[in-house]
Amino acid sequence: MNNGEQTDMRTTDAAQARQEGGGACSETGGDCKFITRNVNVFYGEKQAIFDVSLDIPDRAVMALIGPSGCGKSTYLRCLNRMNDLIDICRVEGTFLLDGEDIYNGDIDPVLLRARVGMVFQKPNPFPKSIFENVAYGPRIHGLAKDRTELEEIVETSLRKAALWDEVKDRLHAPGTGLSGGQQQRLCIARAIATRPEVILMDEPASALDPIATARIEELIDELKENYCIVIVTHSMQQAARVSDRTAFFHLGKLIEEGPTEQIFTAPKEQQTQDYITGRYG
Repeated sequence: MNNGEQTDMRTTDAAQARQEGGGACSETGGDCKFITRNVNVFYGEKQAIFDVSLDIPDRAVMALIGPSGCGKSTYLRCLNRMNDLIDICRVEGTFLLDGEDIYNGDIDPVLLRARVGMVFQKPNPFPKSIFENVAYGPRIHGLAKDRTELEEIVETSLRKAALWDEVKDRLHAPGTGLSGGQQQRLCIARAIATRPEVILMDEPASALDPIATARIEELIDELKENYCIVIVTHSMQQAARVSDRTAFFHLGKLIEEGPTEQIFTAPKEQQTQDYITGRYG
């Protein structure tokens, strides 16, 4: 298939997904931020995701759960085209963000990642000051007219990340000098600073102690009032605590998706029941 045929097929698939979704999540009936259809992902000849279709609601938390290697992080990275950075990775399917095909050739991946921020498993502050960590994104995307506006963005972002009171007197100290939990909240502030619509979190608390984990979970609960949040977690307890909806992946396939309470108390699929009850994983 040549590039022209691929583009035509993608345009047709996107139009069909828009018609099916209509801006509302098929399962929730509420506003839908992402509509994804028939997603297949390959690393070279190895297929990692098989025909996944999933609606992701706005201003809510969607948890992706499943055993290691089941494809949940691969799917997550499709949502802001992080997989573009992997030479052998090929992504097929439709990804609509507010009805817009994010894999359209006219979409700039760098600008997309400002709209769809990401927080990684291990805190990764830049080797810069706390202030410069948060100011970096707004500066390169031209979101501040002057220094005063940049300072306002930094303060607002740190406040939203529940970190301002802890660092306001040492904004020019290295971000790497913070504790692990503080570093992760700094990374969340950095993601918020570009005024995203979606925040992706890939096991954001797996490297943290229980107290820091609780702070991150409280923060997620606060942030969902203004953001669409998609979180990958190995902890079923964490998924049950923080998410509104849960999607269970196994061997690259989406087995079941639904309200978190229903997934954990009355799953429809035996595979989900087996995973939830610890029979494998």
